Amino acid sequence: MSMATWTTVVRRVEEPGALEEALGWLWRSQVVAFPTDTVYGVGANMADSAAVERLFQAKGRPEERGIPLLLADAESIERFCREVPEAAWRLVRRFWPGGLTLVLWRRDIVPERVVAGRPTVAVRLPDHPVPRALARELGGALPATSANRSGAPAPATAEEVLEQLGGRIPLILDGGRCRVEQASTIVDLTQEPPRLLRVGPIPREALEAVLGCRVVG
Repeated sequence: MSMATWTTVVRRVEEPGALEEALGWLWRSQVVAFPTDTVYGVGANMADSAAVERLFQAKGRPEERGIPLLLADAESIERFCREVPEAAWRLVRRFWPGGLTLVLWRRDIVPERVVAGRPTVAVRLPDHPVPRALARELGGALPATSANRSGAPAPATAEEVLEQLGGRIPLILDGGRCRVEQASTIVDLTQEPPRLLRVGPIPREALEAVLGCRVVG
């Protein structure tokens, strides 16, 4: 699939019709960028395989790297993940919505292409209304990753997104500077003890305090 060249439009999230425009692009197999609490994200419609391919292309993301899901609400975790352990619920109650991504066993509703063929999926409930609203309209989850070219710094402003993805996506929703300005902490709960995959705004010590066990990695 060849990638179209766009005149990327930047719209403030509070503009009338901005969210509806973003959803329109998402329903038409395109990808859009948007603010979250941590860094700007770029996402696609999970049910649309062409859109998922465009998400990989826009970022230049390696084929073997899956895409996390941003959820509409905490309850959606059981729709997309199976065998959710009590440890996950403890972390959800303490840190969601917020900067913590959990790796759990995925249900079949999550396409293999989204997770690069893995049996697991990374999920997060962002502390920001825009990605949650988009996820809600797309069935409860939005495959999304940081809105940068793969390997480049994660953007905290719409201007930084435009520098990296301008011409590669049709729309950027501008919500100002992200509050956290740091990609989320990632912890894998499919193994014991849990494994810290990425250090972010929630430190290892906070995870261990809630879980009551050692977090390796």
